[in-house]
Amino acid sequence: MAREQRDWYDTPLYYDIIFDADTAKEGAFLEGVWERYGTGKKGRVLEAACGSGRVMGEMLRRGWKADGFDLNERMLGHARERLKGETGWKVWRGDLAGFEVPKGRRYEVVHCLVSTFKYVLSEAEAVAALRRMGEALLPGGLVVLGLHLTDYGRKGCEHERWVEARDGVEVVCNTRTWPADRRTWSADRRTRLERVRARLKVTEGGVTREQETVWNFRTYDARQLRALVGAVPELERVGCFDFQYDLGAPRKLDDGYADVILVLRKVGAISCLN
Repeated sequence: MAREQRDWYDTPLYYDIIFDADTAKEGAFLEGVWERYGTGKKGRVLEAACGSGRVMGEMLRRGWKADGFDLNERMLGHARERLKGETGWKVWRGDLAGFEVPKGRRYEVVHCLVSTFKYVLSEAEAVAALRRMGEALLPGGLVVLGLHLTDYGRKGCEHERWVEARDGVEVVCNTRTWPADRRTWSADRRTRLERVRARLKVTEGGVTREQETVWNFRTYDARQLRALVGAVPELERVGCFDFQYDLGAPRKLDDGYADVILVLRKVGAISCLN
């Protein structure tokens, strides 16, 4: 079977199918985070790199207003189609390091989950992206940032596989992540990158085809993530969790686990970080 080289963001339906299993958990977690660490009633949430709009749709169902931006026009088209008929939302094209929000609009929550932030490949752009998220918040608002930490001592590649289906379309996703180049990382922190590959095997209408996407992510360990947050003093860390989305199981920010979710609050509210 021929395997097509294709950006998986150009096939938003398949991308949506493979990530949709956690949508309800993510929505409940975001709402719970606001109830625990926020400063008032739920209002408006901004999804940075909103993709197919799946989490936006979940937040709308929960009674929030939801905006989002993304670089990929096909993803934005899918999001607009998904949200058609709903009220209280807006999507536009923008990138993490240089996005703008509609004039006069500010948010209770800005979120960027499942490692999307790691597409920002330089420290300066990462700081700019995090600072822009903070600027988009109302006083006491929250940034919720999720990403996968890198184990610099790892020798082999990491492999994940999962299968999801919807409306007669089955998608098998295989991802591999190769170790960061320690020599490059040690010599120049600005170039710390890891190579990632995603292969989708899609069966639809009795026909099976495969596609592959390869890209680089910026790497973070716990210390580097703390340094990034420390470079944006407008935001204070008030919570830390993992990709189980369990508010009853807070974590420390360390290298003992891989999938980290930080809750950052716009300075001005009282800190409850231990």
